[in-house]
Amino acid sequence: MKTKKDKINIITLGCSKNLVDSEQLMRQLDANGYGLIHDGETNSAKIAVINTCGFIGDAKEESVNTILQFIEAKKQGKIDKVFVMGCLSERYKKELSEELPEADAMFGVNNLEEIVVALGGNFRNELVGERVLSTPGHYAYLKVSEGCDRACSFCAIPLIRGRHISKTEEEIIAEARFLAKKGVKELMLIAQDLTYYGIDIYRKQKLPSLLHKLADIKELEWIRLHYAYPASFPKEIARVIKERGNICNYLDIPFQHISNKVLGKMRRGVDSTQTYELISFLKEEIPGLVLRSTLMVGHPGEGEKEFRELKEFVEKARFDRLGVFEYSEEEDTYAANNFRDTVPHKVKQQRAGEIMKLQEDISLEKNLEKVGKRIKIIIDRNEGNYWIGRSEGDSPEVDNEVLVSNKYKLEVGKFYDIEITSADSFDLYAKL
Repeated sequence: MKTKKDKINIITLGCSKNLVDSEQLMRQLDANGYGLIHDGETNSAKIAVINTCGFIGDAKEESVNTILQFIEAKKQGKIDKVFVMGCLSERYKKELSEELPEADAMFGVNNLEEIVVALGGNFRNELVGERVLSTPGHYAYLKVSEGCDRACSFCAIPLIRGRHISKTEEEIIAEARFLAKKGVKELMLIAQDLTYYGIDIYRKQKLPSLLHKLADIKELEWIRLHYAYPASFPKEIARVIKERGNICNYLDIPFQHISNKVLGKMRRGVDSTQTYELISFLKEEIPGLVLRSTLMVGHPGEGEKEFRELKEFVEKARFDRLGVFEYSEEEDTYAANNFRDTVPHKVKQQRAGEIMKLQEDISLEKNLEKVGKRIKIIIDRNEGNYWIGRSEGDSPEVDNEVLVSNKYKLEVGKFYDIEITSADSFDLYAKL
């Protein structure tokens, strides 16, 4: 019988790609007999491993503050060791080691084996691709590649994660089958650039082929696509989504901006005309498509004229889901090296607020149109007086939720047909 060693608290900051890294680490540690806690309090285990984010200023600040909290807990004798991994320590390992010597060790984004060994375990190659899920058991994220070959001016990901490296189709299918056997019904495909998948190892875009193979796994009832790059978008994906019933009518494409001036400075490889044409094509080809995007305000070159273009874009495109980032100057990126950050922080905040107010109104209009309609949802959790679920058009954590009275006897992880009874900007209310 396996005996449990010291408990280890894995704290995950940042995006779902970091979450997958944490889950892979947890699988290795579980196989070595350690007890595991995910995102626990500072005193919930004697050893803490903090998986950091280094994407933008706010994320870096959150990561540093979290490290400091656990170091303080170590000073107070509440915990014994603090290990740091992930994007922030990949990029600033030397600086962090000098400024935070109380941390026991610093690791980057590709040091899984070294972390396991440092924690006193044995790394097991046969477990690569397996994970301990930190999400509810009915859904999981599946990373199809690492790194990015794009040259976006504002982005430090290539500096942190390196060049684009695709997993093989065989590796991805094996991992998907592993997750399906564990009870996963909904799979979110993620990458820094989903549409670039396969170019490095197969010399062509292989996402459509991969989707067909994943759709053949019958246990997967929903397959969702995140982070598809707009330039050179493989339009065959639209046909695959239409043909395969378990691939969600959902696409996450971060357009970032619409002004040709700003897109050029961003080095996005796409212009406003191509952007509008792609959106029109997708909406025509995929009936009922739910389109999520992210935009950036305050990038160098964005004046009042360019911002007005961006607002007009939001009004015309009428995205179903939308997030907004404020430009953050990241050292050693093309933008930091070549442009001055001339848009004041307060102006960035104001612009972000204006975009989100527009989107809130659009979201409310779209949600009110759903009242009286019947849709299929999956239940994620019970909270207060409601079961909280999501439709095919909603990804966990970032999108709308569907609230159903807990007078009904429902089960987490099960699908139900419901009728929308009322709506607000970001939630739907429903009955069975």
